[in-house]
Amino acid sequence: MTADLATRAVAILAAGDPADKVALTRRLAEDWRGGAVPPPMRRDVPLRPARPVRPVLVHPRDLPKRKIGASQAGRVALLHALAHIELNAIDLAWDMLARFGADCTDQAFADDWVSVAADEAEHFALLAARLTSLGAGYGDLPAHDGLWQAAERTSHDLLARLAVVPMVLEARGLDVTPPMIARMENAGDRDSTAILCRIYADEVSHVAAGARWFRRLCRERSLDDAATWRGLVRRYCDGALRPPFNAPARERAGLPREFYLG
Repeated sequence: MTADLATRAVAILAAGDPADKVALTRRLAEDWRGGAVPPPMRRDVPLRPARPVRPVLVHPRDLPKRKIGASQAGRVALLHALAHIELNAIDLAWDMLARFGADCTDQAFADDWVSVAADEAEHFALLAARLTSLGAGYGDLPAHDGLWQAAERTSHDLLARLAVVPMVLEARGLDVTPPMIARMENAGDRDSTAILCRIYADEVSHVAAGARWFRRLCRERSLDDAATWRGLVRRYCDGALRPPFNAPARERAGLPREFYLG
């Protein structure tokens, strides 16, 4: 019997090697789009995905302070941090499907998060290859575990997961990526600039998917979407969000000002 989408998503969560995680993601996305995978069933989902031995994970406050500027070491530090985020993002997308997919019977939900997972895998692959071209590699520097802590806190409720992961964490990427792009351009690093531009464009669609499904669930539960989102952010994100906000990009992604400035 062909394994369903959730079963294969759990297998990707259990893959500790980043290259395996990327390869399995590519294969599953292709199979899903080709109609070769049954819809997600209810499965036991691990609270944490498998991780490689490196990088060493530390508390955010314990990360070494590095000046991320025009030097090659600075650009490597930035690209490494982004690669770590994207590796987590692969697992966040598959965890969304494995944990909540069986409860959302509309195939469009699975379509959206398979697409997100596929994008994140390509982002990681591009960043890992760029690090290699700069004489470095993913795992060379320590990283923090804050992204998965947010996933653990919202593992019980799809509405909370949508509010926090795509609509806070990925939306933050819309705010901070343009200055990173400018930094790479100023350093004359065209290859890294192109990768960051690809990630930025894809992030708009990822935030949009989260906002779309969040609003749908709010309608189904007769909840005010903006007020509900703000309440979940206060509960799971330790208070108010910090500016600056990229309002035009957030608006394109379906996250208007009344959500985060209300």
